[in-house]
Amino acid sequence: MKTKITITSLFSRSVMSICLMLFFCFKVIGQQPEKKAVVISKDLKWSERMALSILKRDAQAWQIDNNEKPKWDYKLGLVMTSFEKLYQKTNNPLYGDYIKEYGQTVINTSGEILNYKLEDYNIDNINAGKMLFDLYKRTKDERYLVALKTLRKQLQTHPRTNSGGFWHKKIYPYQMWLDGLYMGTPFYARYTLEFDGGKDFDDIAKQFEQIHLHTIDKKTGLLFHAWDESKQMPWANKETGTSPNFWSRSIGWYVMALVDVLDYMPKEHPKRKELIQFLNEISVAVAKYQDPSGLWYQVTDSGSKEGNYLEASGSEMFVYAFAKGANKGYLPKEYKELAIKGFNGITRKLVTVDADGEIHITQVCASAGLGGNPYRDGSYEYYINEKIKVDNSHGLGPFILAALEVEK
Repeated sequence: MKTKITITSLFSRSVMSICLMLFFCFKVIGQQPEKKAVVISKDLKWSERMALSILKRDAQAWQIDNNEKPKWDYKLGLVMTSFEKLYQKTNNPLYGDYIKEYGQTVINTSGEILNYKLEDYNIDNINAGKMLFDLYKRTKDERYLVALKTLRKQLQTHPRTNSGGFWHKKIYPYQMWLDGLYMGTPFYARYTLEFDGGKDFDDIAKQFEQIHLHTIDKKTGLLFHAWDESKQMPWANKETGTSPNFWSRSIGWYVMALVDVLDYMPKEHPKRKELIQFLNEISVAVAKYQDPSGLWYQVTDSGSKEGNYLEASGSEMFVYAFAKGANKGYLPKEYKELAIKGFNGITRKLVTVDADGEIHITQVCASAGLGGNPYRDGSYEYYINEKIKVDNSHGLGPFILAALEVEK
């Protein structure tokens, strides 16, 4: 009899436990906020149409690019930068909350950054830090200040070329890539202005001076993708150390870095005029290669050579830099006209619109670099054969940034 009671009691407890578990499961599920339907009106400006399309596809920013788990990432930082500019313009909490949710996901309450290792000395890892300045101002959450200081600390000890330029990554010794100027210098410039009394603007200018000196091609006026000071890499020219081709997105990173750093460099700083001159020189060169469609090719100077294609992200970056440069008075006003022509080309040729108003950006080069494993040789064939994607983050952030500047 005693055994029966025990078994019965155990059975009753088990049933009760299962019921309680189910109750809490349903309670938690029931507490999940309903995902509001995102309505994308065709009457909205292109900047908001793209932002709302991103929100519709990816409820959390870390999900962009079909990521399976959250991560600290320069590409996501690029999209967050565009959302920050859009939030400042519209004051729509949808955009501010999207940034905040990403920040809370990738930075814990102690200020530690997810999957970040300072000792990797990867300049790409600095880029997402740009979103933290305004996030910290809005929320007063100390985690963001700790993260800002961590990223600044990386730059203090980041390895450099003998001539003072930041290495692209520790795994790419003595190499400067155009990409790295965008990844590091706008963050560096804002940090030195807001926290260090502007003491590092000479060093920031030096990064541009080194890239300009070592990667410029005197024949075209364009900049090669990268420079190896040691001249040891198989892709490097044995005399100059430069990589062999012009990649539009890499030049796009460079011109975006210039117009963004100028936001922070004081008007009286002696290096300011030099950076504006660099911007004018590269803009003259880039404008020569604008296709009649308004767009630019993946390999900038190769036109419709077999395999080359009109690429979205580089085109967007040039549009952004031209429009912002003209809006700010760094470039002649005709560059705004070139920017409008470019943006019209993007929306006509590279944007698709679903029946419900959701928009997509096509013909985005997924990724390109030099060296590494498998080895990337920087050849024409290499650049034209990298994967081409739809709605890749490289094409999302610059689209919004370009749209905002063209709309001004």
